This record gives sequence, C-alpha cells and structure tokens, in this order.
Amino acid sequence: MPDYGHELTFGTFLTPSNADPQVPVALAVLTEEAGLDLVTFQDHPYQPRFLDTWTLLSYVAARTSRVHLSANVLNLPLRPPAVLARAVASLDLLSGGRAELGLGAGAFWDAISAMGGGRLTPGQGVDALSEAIDVIRGLWDTSTRVPLRAGGDHHAVDGAKRGPAPVHDVGIWLGAYKPRMLRLVGTKADGWLPSEGYLQPGDLARGNAAVDEAAAEAGRDPREIRRLYNLTPGQGSLVGPPSRWVEALVALALEDGVGTFILGTDEPAVIEAYGAEVAPAVREAVAAERARAGTATAPVRSAAALARRVDGIAYDDAPSGVEAVEPGDRRYAEVRSTYMRRGAPGLVLRPRTVDEVAASLTWARGQRGPLAVRSGGHGISGRSTNDGGVVLDLAHLDSVEVVDETTRRVRLGAGATWGAVAAAIARRGWAVSSGDYGGVGVGGLATTGGIGLLGRLHGLTIDHVVAYQVVLADGSVHDVSADAEPELFWGLRGAGGNLGVVTAVEIEASEVPDVVFAQVVFDATDPGGLIDRWGTLVQDAPRELTSFLHVSAGGRDRGPMAQAMTVWASSDTDAAVAALEPFLDAGPVLDQRAQVTPYARIIGPVAKHHDGGAPPVSRSGLLPRMTPAAGAALGEVLLSGEASLLQLRAVGGAVNDVAADATAYAHRSQAFSVTSFAGRLDRAGLDAVWDRQAYPHMDGLYLSFETDPRPERLLDAFPPATLSRLRALKRTYDPDHVFDQNFPIDPSA
Repeated sequence: MPDYGHELTFGTFLTPSNADPQVPVALAVLTEEAGLDLVTFQDHPYQPRFLDTWTLLSYVAARTSRVHLSANVLNLPLRPPAVLARAVASLDLLSGGRAELGLGAGAFWDAISAMGGGRLTPGQGVDALSEAIDVIRGLWDTSTRVPLRAGGDHHAVDGAKRGPAPVHDVGIWLGAYKPRMLRLVGTKADGWLPSEGYLQPGDLARGNAAVDEAAAEAGRDPREIRRLYNLTPGQGSLVGPPSRWVEALVALALEDGVGTFILGTDEPAVIEAYGAEVAPAVREAVAAERARAGTATAPVRSAAALARRVDGIAYDDAPSGVEAVEPGDRRYAEVRSTYMRRGAPGLVLRPRTVDEVAASLTWARGQRGPLAVRSGGHGISGRSTNDGGVVLDLAHLDSVEVVDETTRRVRLGAGATWGAVAAAIARRGWAVSSGDYGGVGVGGLATTGGIGLLGRLHGLTIDHVVAYQVVLADGSVHDVSADAEPELFWGLRGAGGNLGVVTAVEIEASEVPDVVFAQVVFDATDPGGLIDRWGTLVQDAPRELTSFLHVSAGGRDRGPMAQAMTVWASSDTDAAVAALEPFLDAGPVLDQRAQVTPYARIIGPVAKHHDGGAPPVSRSGLLPRMTPAAGAALGEVLLSGEASLLQLRAVGGAVNDVAADATAYAHRSQAFSVTSFAGRLDRAGLDAVWDRQAYPHMDGLYLSFETDPRPERLLDAFPPATLSRLRALKRTYDPDHVFDQNFPIDPSA
C-alpha cells in the first residue's frame, strides 16, 4: 500500500541539552512559530548532559499552545508504564490534547542497568514493551470501573484504579526495526517511528510490509497505523536545496506511506525554512496527487469499532468537520451518558459553531432512532442521551461574554455550565440565580425555568433572559427576543427542548454582593413535621431568603436525615441571623454551619464527567403553599419505603411576581417545587404512593425533575392555555415533531 492517506504533519527532533537549558525550549517555541505540528526530544535518562525529557516536555507544553509533544522515544526500562500512563494523560489534559507517546524497548543496557533499570535480552525487551502497552491502554480506559489487571512478567498491575483518560486519542508510536518489534507495531501500536539513518535501502518498504501483515492478522486496517520518519538535513533524503527536499518527501509520502516527517536539527534557520518552504510545498503536491488518484484520506476505524456501529445511521456521511464520537471510540465513555442515566447512543456529534449545529441537526433528522440535545447533561430526566440514536452535544459552545457592562448583559454559550458562568461574572459583583449545582448546563436550565438559590429575591433564570440564538428544526438560525419573533421568545422560556436547539442565551445578570450561606443537618425521624415547619418558615420569610431541603429515607444503619441549604442574599449578617435562627427549631439539629461567601463559591465550577446508571425514577410537583396536611403527606411518601429521597426547593417570592402568561413557564403562584426519587428501578410503587399522598396537594410540575412517561403529565407541566399556544408554535416551527424527547408537545394533537 504505497499511500495510506494520512494527513501530513511535520515536526522537529531536538536535542535536550542542558548546557543552556533555554535553548531547546526556544527551539520548540520556534517550531510552533514556523507553522510545524510536532516537537519531539530524544530520551536518555542516564545521560547527564541532557535535561530530563519528561520535565522538558511539560515545560514546553506551558510555553506553546498548538504543537503536539512527544519523546522520540521514551526509554521504557526507566519509565514505569503505570506511572507513565498517568503522566501522559495528565500532560494531555493540561495541554488541551497535545501529548503523544513515543516508546522504545530500550538500548544502551549498560547505562540503563547503571541507573537501576535492569538488563533485558532483545526478546524480553519486546515482551516488556507489549506488556507496557496493555497497562497504559488499560489505565486510559475509563469506560469501566473494574480495577485493571494487566501486564505480565515485566510490567504488571493488579487491581489498579483506572484513569485519568487523555483528552484526545494519544498516539502510541514505537521506534522499531527488527521483525518482532515491527509485528508489535502492527498488532498494538498507533504508529511506526524509525530513523532514516538506521535503515538500509528497501528497509522502509520491507518494514511497512511487515507492519501491514501483522495488522491484517490482528484484524486491523493497516491505515490505522501512522508512519513517522526521523530525517537528518544533509543526509539520506535531505540533501541539496529545499526544492530537492520537497521532491524526496513527496516520494516518501506517496510511495512509502510516510505521514509525519520529523526533522532532526537544532539549527533555527533550518527549522524556519522547513516550516516556511518545505512543509507547505509537500502538502500541496501530495494533495494534488491524491486528488488525481482518488486516494482515500478519511480517518480509518478498526474492524472492532465498525462492528459497533448502529444500523440506520449513515456514519460516513456525517457533517464534515464536526467532532463525531462513535461506540468503540476512546471518548465514547465520556459522552454517552448523563448525570443520572447511562446511555448508548449510536453517535454523538459535538459541534463547535452554530453553523455546525445547523448542519448536524439537518443530518441527524435523516437518521434512525431518537434525537437528543445536550447542554450540560445534568438533567434528572436523562433525556439528553438515548439508546441507538444521535446526540447533539453542545459542550464546545461554552463561551461566557459580557455584552453590555451597563445593563449587565451577558452572552452565554448553551454548553457552558452555570458554575463557569458564576465564576466568570463574580469579579464584577454579578450573579444569575441558576440552580444549586455548578455542573448544570446553560441551555437546559435557561429554557425550562431555572429554580435557583437566589430565586425568591431574583426570580427564575428565564425571567432574566433577553434573547436566544436558536437553530430550528429546518436548520435555520434565528435570533429571538421580545422584539424579534416574540411568540417564539415566549415559548423558549419554559418549553424546554420542544422548539429548537438553543445555542446561545443573552441574560441580564443581577448585582449580588456576598451572601450568607447556611447548611443545617436535621434528624428527620418525623419527616412530615420537619417539612411542614421548614416550609412554613421559608414561605413566610423575607425574600432575601431562599432555601432548599433534601430529605433522605435513611437505611439500615441510620434513620431519615435532612439537609437544608439556605442563602440569605445579602451580606447583612445581623439580618441573616434573625432570619436563620428560627430554622434551628424546625427539627433536631445534628450539624450547622454558616458563612459569608460569594455566590460563585456555592455554585462553583464542576468538571463534567457523567457515567450515569439505570434510568432514574422520579415524581415532581409544584406545591402552592406549605400546610400541615401537605407536610404530612410528603412525610408519608418518604416513609412508604418507595422513596429514597425528597427534595423541596423554594419558588415563591419574585418568581410569583411574573404574570402566568408572560412565559411558557406558567406556574407563578406556587411556593415550592417538590421531587421524590425512588430507590428501585420499578416505578409502580413510587407512582402509587405519590399519586395517593402527594399529588392531591400539587398544582403543576417542573419539567426537569419528572420522569413519569404517562401523557397526563404534559397537562401538569403546561396549563391548557399555555399548551394551546405551544402547540401553535410547534405547528409553525416544528411541524414534523423533530424535538420529541423532552415533554414532547405533538403539534398534531
């Protein structure tokens, strides 16, 4: 196979000399400035004239922003693979996906032995390298929580915890020359990395053939394995002027399949010429020949990965340039699930721009299975993933931009999290009431309602939204506000995911000084009484006070317990104490604490890593007012044995100042949102006790916390007049009912 169709990349092979430690760093920076793609350093830990290569790579990662980084190659006998796996993954995470892993079996055994590395025969060295690859890949595989047991006689782990996973598919490239090493490349590696100076004429072709044969025997496509080549100016292929270099490198790409050309030099002028003259000319010439020959250049997937594809999804026709994650991809475990639900989608698309969202949506409409849209993935319902369908994951649309300082107007990408938003605007003394957890995504909350810990003073999140950017079912992009398509603007504030894919939200933040945040843990042996007393205090408190109560049913070793999270939205500690002290009489206090803190420290940034579980079972309702009867009924739900957790969130105060018909969230007279979670997968028990005890006290429900699939829940979510307006909007903007996963409103009903 003369040309494997790999995207061409160009790099440098630098000497890590410590005579002037900043010289190799400067050459690495120059490599990036010259437009090249890769910086590599030799690794000889026993050489006192050299900087430690791993330390140098880490330092260079901090001095650069684009180039990928690798040793060329790491000396495995002195780099334990389990530690190396975590080091590479850490550097990849810190550098934004720029770490690669060049590995060698070892040489210079006297020096290695002198450093305590032991001595291996050539055959043992190959065995050790093979075992090391298994250990490294196993530790990077976080798709399972089962501890890793891998390796063999030379490198083994027994019950090691997995992770972290790299942020991108780190290439494992092997420096190999002899038959067993070449077979190992074909069987397990991602790249073959020889140096031209060690090869005789014909060795490159013979090595490719050996790698390809081993790959085929292992069920791999030879194109999965990148061919890299170390070259030295003035020798071999690189003699004469740069124009002759271009001819030689073009031939190596088209006739020998080399995809990465690494220049071994420490001369700045040569590096600059390589980036400015040679690399562009080689790319242009190879691209032209490939176009003439019809050479396939798309990334190649393994046979094992292809076998995991879902029938009915046209994977090869997915929108060009959009990040696509399939079952079997390393990143699949990170994007398949939500906070509460473990999903198995057929494909996850991760667009970076609104145009990519539009292209992805248009393509997804033609595929089989359900279509889910995800902003943060924290939704209790789990509707932002699916089984066998397509997921549009907006995580890359995560910008936070101040549009107008005077009006405190902020533009938020739908994939941003509220913790990141809170941190970004806190320095201005601003905040947005937005839930109680920093990992919640902007898009979901800002279209459903937004019940937050500042809500009784500042209202719902949607009450401060002034504009949306939304991609509609037909792929068109609309900027919507009270002046532009006001009826759609009305619907987007409360209809959840029914009307389109929101890609950006413009919102007016509030001026929020430091707040008092209090946490109290109660014995909840009498849950009904505790809920009644707590709820009565909350609904009668000044608006500065917003409180959430979480009541757990307990288990074998302890009885029911409750935690109240309360914010006094002011730094006036005297007023806070006066408002908070009565809560200490709501029930037996087990623990209490309070502090003055910025709101952003309560809703702090949270790393998103969702691995879900079984689909959650929950019931949700909106309680008009707390009464002894309502408290007792909720206590019965908790003590029934069918509920593991009750959550109550205050939604009165400023939430109720807005007219019921002002937004599609029409529930403007209730005091609390109440949610119950089952402790088992079968929902019949929870439904029965909720319908009997709690439901008679409720008036409406909040979309984000309800998982009951019965159609009457739609009537609880949207009163008749609201539902009628939303059906009209669906007939206008989504007549084909593309968005049918989140409390679906059928336009034909």
